[in-house]
Amino acid sequence: MQLVVARIGRAHGIKGDVTVEVRTDEPELRLAPGAVLATDPPSAGPLTIEAGRVHSGRLLLRFEGVRDRTAAEALRNTLLIADVDPEELPEEEDEYYDHQLMDLDVVTVDGAEVGRITEISHLPSQDLFVVERPDGSEVYVPFVQEIVVEIDLEEQRAVIDPPPGLIDDRAEIASARRAAEEGAGNAPAESSSGDEPKRDQD
Repeated sequence: MQLVVARIGRAHGIKGDVTVEVRTDEPELRLAPGAVLATDPPSAGPLTIEAGRVHSGRLLLRFEGVRDRTAAEALRNTLLIADVDPEELPEEEDEYYDHQLMDLDVVTVDGAEVGRITEISHLPSQDLFVVERPDGSEVYVPFVQEIVVEIDLEEQRAVIDPPPGLIDDRAEIASARRAAEEGAGNAPAESSSGDEPKRDQD
């Protein structure tokens, strides 16, 4: 099975280094020196990683045969693709490869249908599920334990316990408006501020 593990960004310096947007939880394995990666577009590769290092929080790679900034810039936006055994599992418990999570049905803890996972977005602070709803709209679900309470690969579903407003902001606003209207007849209007639901950033 072929999986996208990174996207090449801009050139760094004049010796052929490039920044990469990592799309794998195991960059030390998938993007190690000596790894040979297919590319999209195919004409850009295959590429063999010669060296890698972290600079200012970003991973820099250098590929064999790419020796100057011009050659590095020509690779910009190229996707790096690794061959992965579909039966292979991550070493850590409760970790998953992107391909295991794609197309899972997403439901709430009370059984309400939310949609299906169409993409996993790897951000510096956390991963996000991009969930396509039945009406074609999208909702973003942080992949943290407090919200994603169960991944059931056998049943092909992800169970979530969303904080107020994550799934349907309009419902939360309407509920708050109704509460304000009901309380308006009993007490003078008063402005107050409460804490927004906090989401785990780990």
